[in-house]
Amino acid sequence: MKKLILTTAILISFVFASQAQKYGFIDSEYIMENIPAYTAAQEQLNQLSSQYQKELEAMHAEVEQMYQDFQAESVLLSEDMKRKREDVIISKEKDYKQLQRKYFGPSGDLFSKRQGLVKPIQDDIFNAVQEIATEGSYAVIFDKAGGTTLFFTNPRYDLSDQVLQKLGYK
Repeated sequence: MKKLILTTAILISFVFASQAQKYGFIDSEYIMENIPAYTAAQEQLNQLSSQYQKELEAMHAEVEQMYQDFQAESVLLSEDMKRKREDVIISKEKDYKQLQRKYFGPSGDLFSKRQGLVKPIQDDIFNAVQEIATEGSYAVIFDKAGGTTLFFTNPRYDLSDQVLQKLGYK
């Protein structure tokens, strides 16, 4: 009987403790879409990505053409000439893959550019959310746009517009 009363008392205290905490959520996609600097940065990154992609496609087409030419002419070439042509094609393929990594790799040019353009905006949003959480005594603020699945969100607890106000965009 004592265990039942103790367990019930603990459960009731957890219920009251959890009711005292405030929760909120933001939609970081909505926030970023309403920041002109972010949309400009995205456009700039898209243009850069397109430019890099076109350059890589041209280089790839050149490698493909070299390979097709080699296949067509291989019957007429000596073994020494075949090896030289193969070496040139292999070297060009390596250059292509190296350029691809340079542009789109984990520490590539596009990633570095994204870090330079978007990270400061994300840091500002993060700082604004922290200020709102501290000022409003929120225990947790979720990001609706992130990987967290929120099945229902009451718009009353959406802090996205407050974040935009804190950043000076509303």
